[in-house]
Amino acid sequence: MKVALYTTCVVDLLFPNVGKAAVAVLERLGVETVLPGKQVCCGQPTYNSGYFKESWPVLHNEIDAFMKEYRDVDYIVGLAGSCTAMFKEYVHIIEKHDPDKAEYLPKAKELADKTVEFTQFLVRVLGVKDVGATMPSKVTYHRSCHMSRLLGETETPFILMEHVKDMEYVEVPHIENCCGFGGTFSVKEPVISEMMVNEKMNDIISTGADVLISADMGCLMNIGGKFNRDNQKIKIMHIAEVLNTGVDENRIDTPNLKVAVKN
Repeated sequence: MKVALYTTCVVDLLFPNVGKAAVAVLERLGVETVLPGKQVCCGQPTYNSGYFKESWPVLHNEIDAFMKEYRDVDYIVGLAGSCTAMFKEYVHIIEKHDPDKAEYLPKAKELADKTVEFTQFLVRVLGVKDVGATMPSKVTYHRSCHMSRLLGETETPFILMEHVKDMEYVEVPHIENCCGFGGTFSVKEPVISEMMVNEKMNDIISTGADVLISADMGCLMNIGGKFNRDNQKIKIMHIAEVLNTGVDENRIDTPNLKVAVKN
């Protein structure tokens, strides 16, 4: 099993320890991991803002970064539900708008077929539920909009957290609510965004959790910024960091790699 890690620009530029944790988890499970050096932003901010022409160099770069030198990988594993969903959307975007559709549409389809979010890869591809992690903390979880609504994934992070030893999980009220980040939304509508993140923060505080976990660092960055501004001492952690905490290798599931590899 060989995968290319899709770190996302937020992780790459601001939270590199998340990428390191993800690699540690994957390699402990026997998965060879490579990191395409030419990957940058997925192009979601410019495309969603209506700058279609300006988005093509970014989208084309991402497709080439994964589909040239690293075309032989079995999967592309993304560290954010939002950016992973954008890779899936490339096919529809290119079909509709791209002047270089003939060149990039076939590669975009292959990219979409190979791309899977990190927790989905562990649970749905490798069949792993327990990665041997231990974290004696009271936690809650932020279910990001794009992961739950665009990828349709609302289960795999919770399956993995259920098997983290000594963890106490408390569900946050209104778990389906957005944190107010939404990429450029927080820039274009700062007043509304601030109201939304304030509501989310208060819901998190009400759980009494010491740690907020999510699979999207964009959301965690937004909520964590609100924690800092309001002097809240709640720690933010990407789920990859959680799964790389207090590891007991004797508890790790043995993935069926032969079954997991795509034909």
